[in-house]
Amino acid sequence: MKPLLHAAALLALSLPALAQAPVKLSFGTDWKAQAEHGGFYQALATGLYAQRGLEVTIRQGGPQVNHAQLLAAGKLDVNMASNSFIPLNFVRESIPMVAVAALFQKDPQVLIAHAGQGNDSLEALKGKPIMIGSDTRIGSWLFLKARFGYADAQIRPYTFNPAPFLADKQAVQQGYLTSEPLTVQKAGATPVVHLLADRGYTSYAAVLQTSRKLADEKPEVVQAFVDASILGWVSYLNGDPGPANALIKRDNPDMTDELLTYGRDKLKAHGIVDSGDAKALGVGAMTETRWEEFFELMAGQGLYPTDLDWKQAFTLRFVNRKLGLTPQK
Repeated sequence: MKPLLHAAALLALSLPALAQAPVKLSFGTDWKAQAEHGGFYQALATGLYAQRGLEVTIRQGGPQVNHAQLLAAGKLDVNMASNSFIPLNFVRESIPMVAVAALFQKDPQVLIAHAGQGNDSLEALKGKPIMIGSDTRIGSWLFLKARFGYADAQIRPYTFNPAPFLADKQAVQQGYLTSEPLTVQKAGATPVVHLLADRGYTSYAAVLQTSRKLADEKPEVVQAFVDASILGWVSYLNGDPGPANALIKRDNPDMTDELLTYGRDKLKAHGIVDSGDAKALGVGAMTETRWEEFFELMAGQGLYPTDLDWKQAFTLRFVNRKLGLTPQK
């Protein structure tokens, strides 16, 4: 793998800024500010957006915020989709939005079990009760059904409260690589963490999506935002994350240094940003082959009509430029 650039080298890759006055751009994340948004906050804090002529406002998500709807309504310019389902859902509903980059090559979704209970593989969890949320039932659960033979009879409700899991050594629950395992550890339990992406789950995550209108009419604005976001992620993971973390804690006062450090470390350790196609194509990479594979699996589970024009969900125009990798010799 070509090494990612360190923060000191980022400025050398700075592209020409957009001409004239700064372009105001509103960007919505998928949850409250956290390490999973670190690259975007780093690009804001270190001036990477400003260098490209952008005045970016980051609007954090939350339990009562639906940024996908706000994007479709024109209230946001760019949105961060948590997975590959959301762009495909827009196509299914004939809403003219398009994915322009995937900052996470691996979706950080996990299943968590207790150590020493024989639940050390996804295969071992077939037929066992698993606590998942309603969104997961029409998301990654479909992958688990197709790939490992899970059945809906296994589903138990998940309320995003760790207490039931901690009280039952046989319990299994959904989670996010960068958060729930730490909660379990702090409670004195030893989690077994199964990262679905390492077992064939091909959903992208941290997917940037915007309107087709903006992508078609102002491609230089979209390119500037994508490029700055990519370099923001390289800086956050390989340089000093302090600038981003300060803004994250400003937006989300409940966020702790411990969780930010844990989350960043897990993103790095598991190659969430720089694995897969990003090794050759650069951070933010997407491929038609991977989108097709994901669509066909989910269409096979009945989530999408088989004749859906899935290619309308994304464009490769703004990525696969090897940005974030050292220049070729």
